[in-house]
Amino acid sequence: MRHRVAGRRFGRDTNQRKALLRGLVISLFEHLKIETTAAKAKEAKKVAERLITLGRKGDLQSRRLALSRIPNNNVVSRLFNEIAPKISRSGGYLRVLKTRFRAGDNADMAILEFVDYDLLREEKKEKGKEEKKEKKEK
Repeated sequence: MRHRVAGRRFGRDTNQRKALLRGLVISLFEHLKIETTAAKAKEAKKVAERLITLGRKGDLQSRRLALSRIPNNNVVSRLFNEIAPKISRSGGYLRVLKTRFRAGDNADMAILEFVDYDLLREEKKEKGKEEKKEKKEK
């Protein structure tokens, strides 16, 4: 019996499971929106929301904790400098939207995205336009 046993194992051992969730969270912070299976999205949401909370704190200890969970300096710096300051809510930063069933194995697919996705995406586009203008001026 699995009474009161939290989390999903995905048929993997611990290291593979950690690597899977790290990869999903890294992709989420890079692209602000990912599509994966519903079960993986729900587990990645738990990890990502804890990291976003650390990013909102913004102190050195929080940055070190985030780096211990996601050892990718570029992604963690983007989380702390770009993503977390724009989030104004006190929790529930992400949402899971069920989309379709995958053709190959009929798996339940879902999109994991920021609740403030439009706000974050618009500022990302504006930043890209500014960089293009600077390149043209040079």
